[in-house]
Amino acid sequence: MSSLQALCSGLPLRPLPENRGRWAGVPHAPVRTPSLSPAEEQLALRNALRYFPPDTQELLAPEFAQELRLYGHIYMYRFCPDIEMKAYPVEQYPCRTRVAAAIMHMIMNNLDPAVAQFWLTMSYLSQMTEEQTLVMYSGHPLGLFPSSPGAPRLVITNGMVIPNYSSRMEYEKLFAMGVTMYGQMTAGSYCYIGPQGIVHGTVLTVLNAGRRYLGVQDLAGKVFVTSGLGGMSGAQAKAAVIVGCVGVIAEVDGAALMKRHKQGWLMEVTDSLDRCIERLREARKRKEALSLGYHGNVVDLWERLVRELDTTGELLVDLGSDQTSCHNPFNGGYYPVQLGFAEAQSLMASDPAAFKALVQESLRRQVSAINRLAQENFFFWDYGNAFLLEAQRAGADVGKTGANRTEFRYPSYVQHIMGDIFSQGFGPFRWVCTSGDPQDLVVTDELATSVLEEAIAGGVNPAVEQQYVDNIRWIREASRHRLVVGSQARILYSDQKGRVALAMAFNQAIARGKIKAPVVLSRDHHDVSGTDSPFRETSNICDGSAFCADMAVQNFVGGAFRGATWVALHNGGGVGWGEVINGGFGLVLDGTQEAEQKAKMVLSWDVSNGVARRCWSGNPKAYEIICQTMQEDGGLVVTLPHEAADERVLQRALRL
Repeated sequence: MSSLQALCSGLPLRPLPENRGRWAGVPHAPVRTPSLSPAEEQLALRNALRYFPPDTQELLAPEFAQELRLYGHIYMYRFCPDIEMKAYPVEQYPCRTRVAAAIMHMIMNNLDPAVAQFWLTMSYLSQMTEEQTLVMYSGHPLGLFPSSPGAPRLVITNGMVIPNYSSRMEYEKLFAMGVTMYGQMTAGSYCYIGPQGIVHGTVLTVLNAGRRYLGVQDLAGKVFVTSGLGGMSGAQAKAAVIVGCVGVIAEVDGAALMKRHKQGWLMEVTDSLDRCIERLREARKRKEALSLGYHGNVVDLWERLVRELDTTGELLVDLGSDQTSCHNPFNGGYYPVQLGFAEAQSLMASDPAAFKALVQESLRRQVSAINRLAQENFFFWDYGNAFLLEAQRAGADVGKTGANRTEFRYPSYVQHIMGDIFSQGFGPFRWVCTSGDPQDLVVTDELATSVLEEAIAGGVNPAVEQQYVDNIRWIREASRHRLVVGSQARILYSDQKGRVALAMAFNQAIARGKIKAPVVLSRDHHDVSGTDSPFRETSNICDGSAFCADMAVQNFVGGAFRGATWVALHNGGGVGWGEVINGGFGLVLDGTQEAEQKAKMVLSWDVSNGVARRCWSGNPKAYEIICQTMQEDGGLVVTLPHEAADERVLQRALRL
């Protein structure tokens, strides 16, 4: 078993570690078929070998070539660290600056260990001083470069491919050659905290969907049907129980389903559609809070719900969505109903074109069933996973008369449910207690509850108060449901005032010794100003700029010079490669006055950037918030848009 000291000493070369190949029993990416030419295969091999001295290359080259041909990428499995991959307490990391130790804590909580670059990154961080910055190019640690103490200690870019070449086909080649990577969102910026984040987002989404679509505050007896029990989508099971509804979640991968069941997030499982419908009826009638996993394809489930409606007249579902990884539908993100799980995986690797055709047929069937149910009192939304976008590309009936490019028959959850929240500056703020001590998390939970309660007592408008109340409920439920996976972390939705107040409270608690070690502040990239994504985060931007990425890039740059400890900018994430630009940050609170000032600057910018953009696009709630913020902060000056021109003025002008 390697130690942290060994892990931070660089690549193990003398001697080379034993090649144990691809580990069984752990999840792996699907086999890829990048269709490289012989010259591109040589380039991929050359790129991988440049990390290693010449005397090791003769041994390593054949095994790297075999990985490329077997899996479509060189993963360097020989160098998978023989250490339990988890977030160790911050004081255990060998380092020259505590900030570097905090970054290592975050990396080990979410970074896949099966890459040689991991060793180099940890080595650089252990050497780094307060006058150096580590530069990461799509997973490649370029090196430590001189900088100032006020500069970020780490700058990450992932997938920054020139736009004309940012296609899925080009991605497969570039990834196979080892020159780019899919950054996803928080994982690529070392801020992933496990499924807790998506549990919270799903809780708020389903609560607000009930209010908007069903006109209810209490979801007891209401049925929510969806799919996916993977790393992110697995949160749906726990969220259903927290909000008190009946959640039925389909999953084709038995291992993923059973993982959630053993974890306690999924209360019951069945592979029988008859039993699934029977149990749904029981729970609905008794108003039970239930998470029921159906081991099978969600298309079968939707079509069975249609059959029940058409034969009995009974509508058994109230709310519906989809959390398959439909942003990557032809590489394991979506499985066609016509094949079993193993058959589909085999066809995906052997005949990608045939697999794609089946996926698109399956999407058409799924949409057809949803459309039939939606003729009744049933409401469906797109969860920002590109489901409706891919369904449209497959020829499914998802069109909407008079729609713009980002609108479909059904709204995205941002357009109808969460968009108003973003316009008010609310988004998924998070923190990590680097001590690894659960008691530190308890302290932060208590502080967060107190801060939000004080804000309510001080007087806020009803919409803001509702968000604060929902998040106080969330903190209590998160603790009760034991949602920590990995690092001692918490997430809640907060606005600019709330985030700054929370940061001040945490920093003061660290200074007083009430919290034992630094706290890392961050957020999901899926936030007020972190992401430009026309089919998700910015789908409710209606001035034509939804396809522009200025906000996310400005967010990344602005956070860097306002004091963020690290910043990240990605292509891809959530809705797929080439469909989104998103960024994130990490900020280490260590109890100092300097950390407090940085937090005020970074967090204020991180929210107001996005609210101002939404204000300028014509959102009245964002207009109200930005006006209020300018009154309270003399340093903020934003040109406000004038009232929209009268429709008759526009028509007369265009007739000219």
